[in-house]
Amino acid sequence: MLRTERRFARLFVGQSLSILGDRVSFVALPFAVLSIGGSAADVGLVTAAGLLPLLVFTLAGGVWADRLPRQWIMLASDLLRCAVQAAAAVLLLTGTARVGLLALLMAVFGVADAFFLPASTGLLPLLVPADRLREANALRGFVQSTGLVVGPALAGLLIALVGPGGALAADAASFAVSAAVLARLGAVDGANAASGADGGAERAERLGFLAELRVGWRQVRSRTWVWSGMLAMAIYHVVVLPSVFVLGPVLAKREWGGAGAWTVVVIAFGLGSIVGDVCSYRLKPARPMAVAAVAMAVASCQAAIIGSGAPVWAIAALEAVTGVGVSLCFVLWETSLQVHIPERVLSRVSSYDHLISVALMPLGLVLAGPLSDSLGVRPTLFGMTVLAVPAALALLALPAVRHLPASPLPETEPGAGSGVGAGVEVGRGPAAEAVV
Repeated sequence: MLRTERRFARLFVGQSLSILGDRVSFVALPFAVLSIGGSAADVGLVTAAGLLPLLVFTLAGGVWADRLPRQWIMLASDLLRCAVQAAAAVLLLTGTARVGLLALLMAVFGVADAFFLPASTGLLPLLVPADRLREANALRGFVQSTGLVVGPALAGLLIALVGPGGALAADAASFAVSAAVLARLGAVDGANAASGADGGAERAERLGFLAELRVGWRQVRSRTWVWSGMLAMAIYHVVVLPSVFVLGPVLAKREWGGAGAWTVVVIAFGLGSIVGDVCSYRLKPARPMAVAAVAMAVASCQAAIIGSGAPVWAIAALEAVTGVGVSLCFVLWETSLQVHIPERVLSRVSSYDHLISVALMPLGLVLAGPLSDSLGVRPTLFGMTVLAVPAALALLALPAVRHLPASPLPETEPGAGSGVGAGVEVGRGPAAEAVV
């Protein structure tokens, strides 16, 4: 793949460094806040400042990524994030950083992220043929999973050697490299476009921001497998992930011996995710969404595993299995969107996907603590699995999910009028339902 798809190979190298830098920054930022005398609440404030713009601007990012060349948007986002991290590094290294300034910078960073994510999802089908999208997503997932293991270790080394400011400077450098790679991609004309059946089509006629947003939403609701998949993803983010981010560390501190044991579990999960990405690269399921639903059910067992009371080594081993499920599910889901959604609305559809994931996860994070206080940590963890696993398996009850093929549906045709592909499923009524 990296030898034959040259433009993807260049993008892969740049994005790999950027992802590794992000993993470093994720660890370094809290220590940066604490290093200037900030409290735990200040850490939360700075973190939230980076998330809030995602809720506000992600849909706008999807619209503009379908209007403009996506590599331009990604390039601008990388340059802005490079500037933000460089400014934060300078403030920390010169001793002039303040919590308010860091929060403001992270808010700007979040705006850039909100535009980058939908553009990134939409760019890949323009660089890679349809039959290689799964491999490309698996490679990208492999880097993300590897970053979960390597990033914290590298962050710890950098913080020890050059402090949090130096670690953030390394992240700024990674964005500079990514931007340089994007600048060298040249024009992306959609010759390799794979999505829907309208691959290299020109951008849709501009209809106004809200109208174009509605076009994206109609693309979501006109496909049963898309809206049901997004609903299942929302349940996973609201119900399952709080077990990892909130209740897992609590249980580890109370019963497992502290942070060291939790680190073993997290690393095991990361290693499992790497295995899952390798499987995603090798396997060629004929019905990818059916496999993704089963993989999500496996991933949703994380809460019960954490609360099982088993020895830490057994919990780590089982968490590695769920890591395989997470990677399989996400790669197959992302690939299905890129293959079956018309290219010129792909970023808008992707923006709804990102919005649901980011917007609802804080709700679960906020509720997990009070629920565990009233019900107990273990009953809450078991309840999370009881809710999430059936929700994932329920996808298999939908023919549109079970039978979605790996290749574009022959029934998917370019739309008319608005210039947006209808992409109506078999038996779902007239094409007009999916267009303006």
